[in-house]
Amino acid sequence: MEKACIDINELVNVFSNVHGSIYQSDKLNCFYVDFGGKFAKYNCLSLQKLKKVVEQIDIEELLLNTHRADFELVTFNGCEHIYLLNALEIVALKDLLQGTFTMFKLNHLISDCLYRLVV
Repeated sequence: MEKACIDINELVNVFSNVHGSIYQSDKLNCFYVDFGGKFAKYNCLSLQKLKKVVEQIDIEELLLNTHRADFELVTFNGCEHIYLLNALEIVALKDLLQGTFTMFKLNHLISDCLYRLVV
């Protein structure tokens, strides 16, 4: 999906690192992952699946195995997006996704604390 098709003012930056960003659209009830030159749309469940797939990649095995390529194809069933990433890009995507889900947890904790103060 092209960035030009989306009103950037409607997106909330959930988390960013030097390699990419993840945005949330409350209006469309989805997330956008801006990583590796690709701007991809995910629903909540798909973003969780992407995180699980990326976390299951064994970086050490990828680097030490001389009988396979130094790249990994990242996708999952039901996903229309495919990433072909080297080890450093996998680490960067893993960091981006972990930071995003940490922000989700932090937001939940803050909301819970504020709710307890009010009630």
